[in-house]
Amino acid sequence: MSVSPRGTDLQSPAVETYLLGRIGHGRCLELQQRLVGQLAGRDDGQIALLLCEHPQIITVGRGGSPEQLATESRLLETRQIEVRWVNRGGGCMVHCPGQLAIYPLVPLRWHGFSVGDYLERLQAGIVETLDELNIRGNVRPGRHGVWGRTGQLAALGVAVRDWVTYYGAWLNVAPPMGLFRLVETDPLEHTRLSCLLSERRGAVRMPTVRSMLVRHLTEAFGCDRYHLYTGHPLLRRGYRRAGDG
Repeated sequence: MSVSPRGTDLQSPAVETYLLGRIGHGRCLELQQRLVGQLAGRDDGQIALLLCEHPQIITVGRGGSPEQLATESRLLETRQIEVRWVNRGGGCMVHCPGQLAIYPLVPLRWHGFSVGDYLERLQAGIVETLDELNIRGNVRPGRHGVWGRTGQLAALGVAVRDWVTYYGAWLNVAPPMGLFRLVETDPLEHTRLSCLLSERRGAVRMPTVRSMLVRHLTEAFGCDRYHLYTGHPLLRRGYRRAGDG
C-alpha cells in the first residue's frame, strides 16, 4: 500500500478509469475540463483516467504551427478532416480510430508530483505496458514520448489547470498510418511514426492494451487499485460499472 503525501497511512486513492469508446475530441475535452474542476475541489487525491479513441482530427498544441500541416492534401483542402488549435503541450498530432487516447487527470499537489514527475510516470506506465506486450519501448532524454524498434509509438501533450493535469498521451495501436502523412515532422528530429501493429508484426487487440495500461498506470501513479467503468455519468444518464481491479 502506498502512503499519501500528507504523511498518513490511509489507503491510496483508486484510479477511477472510464472507457469512453469512440468519442469526439471536443466532447471529450469538455468532460476533462469539468473533471478538472471537480478534482481540484477534492481533498482525497482522486485520480480519473479516461481512455478512448477519437474520430479523425488534427490538433495543434502550443508547440505546433500551420507549417507542420500538409496543406496540399485533398483531405485538408476540402476540410474532410478538422484541424483544431488546443491548449496543450506538444505540436501537431493526428488522432483517429486505432489510436488510444490516454487522459489521466491527476491532482499534482496532493500526490507531491511536479509536472516533470508526472510526465516520467506517464511514460513509465506506457513503457511497462509495451514490455508486457513483448515490445521494447524506450524514452529519449529531453523528449516526451515512447519509441520502439520501428519508430515513435506514443506522443505526449499535457495541460495543467488548478494543479490538475489533463490531456496526456496517444498510443498508436493499429491506426491507418497513412493519415499521419497529413502532419510533417521535423527532419532534424529523425522521428518516424509507427504503431504496435508494425512493432509486433501481428494483431494487437485494443481491449488487451487498455487492460494492461490501466494496471501499469495505476502502479506508476503510486496507487494500489483501480475501478473500471464503461462511459461516464457526465456524458449520459447512468453508466455500467465494468469491474474492479
